[in-house]
Amino acid sequence: MTHWFHRNPLKATAPVSFNYYGVAAGPPASKICNDLRSSRTRLLELFTDLSCNPEMMKNAADSYFSLLQGFINSLDESTQESKLRYIQNFKWTDTLQGQVPSAQQDAVFELISMAFNVALWYTKYASRLAGKENITEDEAKEVHRSLKIAAGIFKHLKESHLPKLITPAEKGRDLEARLMEAYIVQCQAEAQEVTIARAIELKHAPGLIAALAYETANFYQKADHTLSSLEPAYSAKWRKYLHLKMCFYTAYAYCYHGQTLLAGDKCGEAIRSLQEAEKFYAKAETLCKEYGETKGPGPTVKPSGHLFFRKLGNLVKNTLEKCQRENGFIYFQKVPSEAPQLELKANYGLVEPVPFEFPPVSAHWTPETLATFDLTKRPKDDSTKPKPEEEVKPVKEPDIKPQKDTGCSIS
Repeated sequence: MTHWFHRNPLKATAPVSFNYYGVAAGPPASKICNDLRSSRTRLLELFTDLSCNPEMMKNAADSYFSLLQGFINSLDESTQESKLRYIQNFKWTDTLQGQVPSAQQDAVFELISMAFNVALWYTKYASRLAGKENITEDEAKEVHRSLKIAAGIFKHLKESHLPKLITPAEKGRDLEARLMEAYIVQCQAEAQEVTIARAIELKHAPGLIAALAYETANFYQKADHTLSSLEPAYSAKWRKYLHLKMCFYTAYAYCYHGQTLLAGDKCGEAIRSLQEAEKFYAKAETLCKEYGETKGPGPTVKPSGHLFFRKLGNLVKNTLEKCQRENGFIYFQKVPSEAPQLELKANYGLVEPVPFEFPPVSAHWTPETLATFDLTKRPKDDSTKPKPEEEVKPVKEPDIKPQKDTGCSIS
């Protein structure tokens, strides 16, 4: 079955020439600057290239990051930072905050911002694959892996690099820890959606499917809670998505928990569990409509018309009718007034981020190369000072619409 995922826009950035006239005082320094400029341009181009695959993205990102590391870390592996860390001003927009960029004269800001976009690319790549007709087992595995890679990049940035920023991010900016946490948890939840679809297709025990769905709903709830103090003007659409997915997978959990109860001859409790599934499905349906009407970053779609959504509605309806028939003919059990407590723990299938590390400093960086950068030759009137009011052109992303779903199960 194809999936539908909400995506915020890519970050946009101002061009960087890496021209340091007078400072880059020899051929080795000039070569490093040229390579930085070309590898940065190449990486930015790949973000919107539909032919780009994970291998191409990793190679391009490693090429740029290995060169950029020479602007950040000392070459003798001491804790001392590079003398070039603050030579260049970088400007980046944020996924939620429109086109007015944040600007910092700090190579660490560039490293985190560019890696953030790489992680976003993996989520968008996964979303495109997951929306295909007749998705193959290998493609489903790639969706799953891409989301785990993205989660790993976000996690590494949050834990190891955000603390290194001299100027902490403002509220609601991408480089704020709680926003990054929301991205991490969303990636984990979406990867688990692929796991659930696989478990359903392979007809795993309803108890396992219910537990996975419950854990996934909790992930979405956690991500939504992380964003709760942000301004609705720019966070409302994203939060609608997280809330509707939480309701959707809670409905899934109650539906499959009901099947487990029925198999254990607890037909009355099964009916009550299915009634709760119906209630959460109806909530999700309302939220789907609200999502489509909410303005803000993200695609304009009608998720309630998507087959992945409609299939659950039919499953809940049919399972409830089956339970009611069985109860009327065989069990004659009373239906409890209280819904069963979902205290489900999945022992298999839970998603953990793939650990991520930046590549080591490029071999082109040597003490001799670094010595050819002479900071005393910087011009007095430094034109690289931040201009926060300057607008950065938005990224023209390819408009990918979900393809028609044939109803095939994702595998």
